[in-house]
Amino acid sequence: MTGPLKDKRWSALILLCLGELMIVLDTTIVNVALPSIQADLHVSETALVWVVNAYMLTFGGFLLLGGRLGDLYGHHRLFLAGIVLFTLASLACGLASTQTMLIAARAVQGLGGAVVSAVALSLIMNMFTEPGERAKAMGVYGFVCAGGGSVGVLLGGVLTSSLSWHWVFLVNLPVGVAICAACLSLLPGGRGQAQQGQRLDVAGAFSITASLMLAVYAIVNGNAAGWASMQTLALLGAAAALLVIFLVIESRVATPLVPLGMFKLHNLAISNVIGVLWAAAMFAWFFVSALYMQLVLGYSAMQVGLAFLPANLIMAAFSLGLSAKMVMRWGIRPPLVAGLLLAGIGLALFARAPLNGNFWLDVFPGMLLLGLGSGMALNPVLLAAMDDVSPTESGLASGVVNTAFMMGGALGLAVLASLADARTDALRTAGSEPVAALNGGYQLAFLVGAVFAGVAAIMGTRLRPTQAARAAEAAQVQA
Repeated sequence: MTGPLKDKRWSALILLCLGELMIVLDTTIVNVALPSIQADLHVSETALVWVVNAYMLTFGGFLLLGGRLGDLYGHHRLFLAGIVLFTLASLACGLASTQTMLIAARAVQGLGGAVVSAVALSLIMNMFTEPGERAKAMGVYGFVCAGGGSVGVLLGGVLTSSLSWHWVFLVNLPVGVAICAACLSLLPGGRGQAQQGQRLDVAGAFSITASLMLAVYAIVNGNAAGWASMQTLALLGAAAALLVIFLVIESRVATPLVPLGMFKLHNLAISNVIGVLWAAAMFAWFFVSALYMQLVLGYSAMQVGLAFLPANLIMAAFSLGLSAKMVMRWGIRPPLVAGLLLAGIGLALFARAPLNGNFWLDVFPGMLLLGLGSGMALNPVLLAAMDDVSPTESGLASGVVNTAFMMGGALGLAVLASLADARTDALRTAGSEPVAALNGGYQLAFLVGAVFAGVAAIMGTRLRPTQAARAAEAAQVQA
């Protein structure tokens, strides 16, 4: 890539990462504000859950469709449209005066967020084609994805305590407006495949979107409704049936939404499995450790956010330079496997955290290892997932990867919460004090999260060298 556009790529990367940061923040920033929202809007416990779930439902459901729309109609256009939609929905959330308005606006936020997340990664991959620069760019993007969640916990605590819950949404407005203004000059244009005669697979889009939304709905309500309840089983059955219908459609249409041959790409397939397992492990870190610090150790929301700060700084150091150097030096497998193993050890340390835990002895070591592991591993897994995909399908591949992370996180959190609740109930029945029983449940969740990270590390050993690595090896042989 040459000319003026090359000079704008790093500014465009910052723009894309700011857009992605808004999306990632909104998965956790709201959690801290939920008690204030409940008191102010007189929201019932059932409706309060939907302040979070409405966002997850549309976000998870529309990732694949958003990625494919980017391939068809231009990634830059879809990114801008997603930012506009997300910003307007944030304004509606901030001004919401009823629970119905807030939940509806959160659903629209999730739709806009799905579009942004699905095309941002493909734009980065298409702008940075040289291996070294791509590794650096993906490192920055990876830091935003990995660190944004814990930053959201801190920012949510600051805004809610110093201003009000409305500002956890309104803070998106100036950022969204600035991104929209800069999009026109910084993001590269390009013709979508729709201008080359390809059309959207409407039947496939409807079936897979409905399948994902039903699956997310069943998962996020599984604990409340019961995993063996008729509601949960019916929803999961309907999601599975729609998935089968989708696969049949994709095998027969001329221009499928998701070419099934894409799943035969070795690195993409393995990376998706790693993404599911790793997201489940990371949700154990973000959510369960926050609950442990608040409900067992008695930390305030601000203290919880500050406890995540060391890990964020470590992830920043790796993502903004060290991770790229490791990938260029050793390829994708060693840093990925080592990072996942470190994260697993960090979660295992949390699994022994006691009732009267000390920050430096029982919290900081786990945070340190999880920060190191996340900083090392995310860049390689994203590079591996996108490596075998052509530029014309990069948006779709990005949607597939993001869907794997999303579904892994949602399913992992549901499984971990179920196990923790069951363990806590068993300990209470056995006569344990309430806080001790709660801590026992969290310890089991951390242990299972460590197992998820360990299995993901094993899967990482099956990844093949990327195209860039193979090209570099060939050049050395010829020399």
